Amino acid sequence: MALIQVNYLSKVLFRTVPVQVILPVDKISFQTMEYEKRTEKFKTLYLLHGLLGNYTDWVSGTRIQRWAEEKNLAVVMPSGDNAFYVNSTLPGNDYGEFVGRELVEITRKMFPLSDKREDTFIAGLSMGGFGALRNGIKYADTFGYAIGLSSALHLFEENPRTLNGENTIFGDMREARVSDKNPKIALANAIASGKELPKIYMACGLEDSLIESNRDFYQYLTENGADVTYVEEPGAHEWDFWDRQIKYVLDWLPLQEEDNGLNSGNVKTA
Repeated sequence: MALIQVNYLSKVLFRTVPVQVILPVDKISFQTMEYEKRTEKFKTLYLLHGLLGNYTDWVSGTRIQRWAEEKNLAVVMPSGDNAFYVNSTLPGNDYGEFVGRELVEITRKMFPLSDKREDTFIAGLSMGGFGALRNGIKYADTFGYAIGLSSALHLFEENPRTLNGENTIFGDMREARVSDKNPKIALANAIASGKELPKIYMACGLEDSLIESNRDFYQYLTENGADVTYVEEPGAHEWDFWDRQIKYVLDWLPLQEEDNGLNSGNVKTA
């Protein structure tokens, strides 16, 4: 399994940004001892970190690298700073456009990734769960599947728990509430424009303080005809929960188990 760090000049963020990529291109055949040939391009998961995190979080906090190899899945993990993956009021901080369009376009140029909507997925945890659901819906022409784990969907409640800096990201929160920065408005806009919605997976831990806002959004999705799978299980806002859930997500996505070939965790012995 190749684990690649990319640094490229982003047009929409107007700076060089780091991205980590899991790419299962280095599988060696037991029979020939050559790199296995592949004619199909890789299905791809764009995987977003949470608040205070960065592009290394998923690899260090979960077993995503091993499970992606088992599924022959490419995984692209950008840094989203603390920007909630929406276009900010500040110039050079259009993080919605970054993950919804640019990142997909540039990584397809760099790597053998499928350009099919049904092979392109977006997921995240907490702040990244918010970003995956909102952008999966807003950019429904890009993503066929959207996954939110312990998603920070509380931001547009009447009296949300907030951190310093939300106004810098969202602008006036009363105006943002009725804009497509709000996932509910993004959904309404997508439906009104006739877009095919992505299939959606949501999960939240029973001990997570965000569970009520996740239940509320799940109900809103079902009331509006979205194809959504919703899971609650014991767990808090923590890596043990996200590690379990990302395995369930990969089993839920339209992927197949494939031969791992020869690698450091699968060495054939006589």
